Amino acid sequence: MMRLIPLAFLVLASLPSFAESVATIQPFSTMSTLKDGWEPLEFPNIDQHTRYELVTEHGTQVVKATTEGGASGLIARLTLDPGEKLMLRWRWKVSNVFERGDARKKSGDDYPARIYVAFKFQPEEAGFFERAKRKTVELLFGESLPGNALNYIWANTLPKGEFVANPYTDKTVMVAVNSGQQQVGEWVTVERDIVADYRKAFGEAPPTLVGIAIMSDSDNTGEQATAWYGDITLSP
Repeated sequence: MMRLIPLAFLVLASLPSFAESVATIQPFSTMSTLKDGWEPLEFPNIDQHTRYELVTEHGTQVVKATTEGGASGLIARLTLDPGEKLMLRWRWKVSNVFERGDARKKSGDDYPARIYVAFKFQPEEAGFFERAKRKTVELLFGESLPGNALNYIWANTLPKGEFVANPYTDKTVMVAVNSGQQQVGEWVTVERDIVADYRKAFGEAPPTLVGIAIMSDSDNTGEQATAWYGDITLSP
């Protein structure tokens, strides 16, 4: 059964209030538990969750994610003005890509590794129906929802460097920063200018950054994968 993960992510990423967040990302390498600055990100109607654990790789502590037909993530909440340039840097490794993965289809919207960057909702740029829909959700959950999002993915067939709208919502743009079997099993360092990517994806300057999440999911394809995430940093 296909899951509407992007919408569920927006709902869950709104809890608790973003106003209570701080502009820091706790390094995985210094955490004593997974609760140190990160929170579980779980979705309605998805009972099988990805397993996250702290492990040591070559003397450095990282997060290991194992997905077997389920989905969940870890989220760090922020309140940060991206300015003119904001570099997001991380390193990751995956055991494999998904044979049935396809960033352009709902049935293939799974990734062994992804990093989700969420931005504040801008009501002045939304249409009437978009505002009404969000208001309904906010009344149910009691919190404001984030707006647009960038989703950096380790893709299967989507070429590296490609930008495509998520098959569930055009409010999320998928960016293939790795693709295919090349470099599978190797640590890969990625650095992206969030501001430049947001401008390319949405045609305007980004609003306030409100959250960053990691997620390995396989609920649509039913496949299996393991991913390892190193420290995630932000710098001007």
